[in-house]
Amino acid sequence: MSKARDYEERTEKLLLPLVERNHFELVDVEYVKEAGNYFLRAYLDKPGGITIDDCELISRELSDLLDQEDFIDVSYILEVSSPGLGRQLKKDKDFKRNLGEEVEVKLFKAAVFMENGKEVKTKELFGVLKDFDGEALYLELEDGEVQKLSRTDIAIVKLAFDF
Repeated sequence: MSKARDYEERTEKLLLPLVERNHFELVDVEYVKEAGNYFLRAYLDKPGGITIDDCELISRELSDLLDQEDFIDVSYILEVSSPGLGRQLKKDKDFKRNLGEEVEVKLFKAAVFMENGKEVKTKELFGVLKDFDGEALYLELEDGEVQKLSRTDIAIVKLAFDF
């Protein structure tokens, strides 16, 4: 297991009691290096949306727990926030919760699909998430056709939004 994955899992274990006690949902934890800095990020949600005060509450409690446990051996920046509008869907519960929503799907490699009676080769699809069975997503395209996409072929699934 990578060091980043270990940090994410250990942080998730610390976070779960905090978010459950406050009736929040833990969407994701990530440990990444960006522009020379390490970031430990926790994404939270709740019905009606997470607030800055909610993030501050969890951030303070989590920071204290991380200081006690002290398992991350380099300096890092702790961020606790909302997953945002165009949030990435990663876990089974994310897919199930977002059935019927418009999503953007990026594939690892281009695949051929039928769209409006024509063959189209693409790595990017937009549509409505119609179903999810753990192994595949079922995406309804603009023309009403439903495409089965194997989870192993999918690089990223994000909620789509229009401005």
